[in-house]
Amino acid sequence: MLASNLAAMTYLDTPAESPLYADETGHIPNYLRVFALRPEAYAGWEQLAGSVRDGMDLRRYELVTIAAARRLGSDYCTLAHAKVLRERFYDEPQLRAIIADHRSAGLDPADVAIMDFADKVAADPTTITELDAATLRGYGLSDTDVLQVVLAVCIRRFFSGVLSAVGAAPDEALRG
Repeated sequence: MLASNLAAMTYLDTPAESPLYADETGHIPNYLRVFALRPEAYAGWEQLAGSVRDGMDLRRYELVTIAAARRLGSDYCTLAHAKVLRERFYDEPQLRAIIADHRSAGLDPADVAIMDFADKVAADPTTITELDAATLRGYGLSDTDVLQVVLAVCIRRFFSGVLSAVGAAPDEALRG
């Protein structure tokens, strides 16, 4: 059974019931409604995203994700990951400054370099060179750390791309 999407959460007709909704209490996020059409794809995404996230410091992962989501024009992912940064790491004014211009937000120079790199990967991965990786190494990142940033950006390119391509609107709860 498919649910009508008169509220314009996506232009797809999504299921009213799904195994993906089992753990949700009350509100079902719009991204989950989209993936309810292909739960096995979402399961694969969760496994991949979890392995990438678990390989990084959470704050760094969220900063990388914000940089990528912003570059990709994904309001949904920018809002969702800004919420994590606001709840766990930064107050509202600092978070707004990071989102507006991370270079002048008072971040550590390594975080600025990582966000610059993430922005460049998100914009066009084919433009990344040895010099880009060397810049991050200069801030103490290992090759594994550099790969983790690339992985985090590229999984964001996938997820943000899916949500954008199906017109998934950010949940109102993310705007608060």
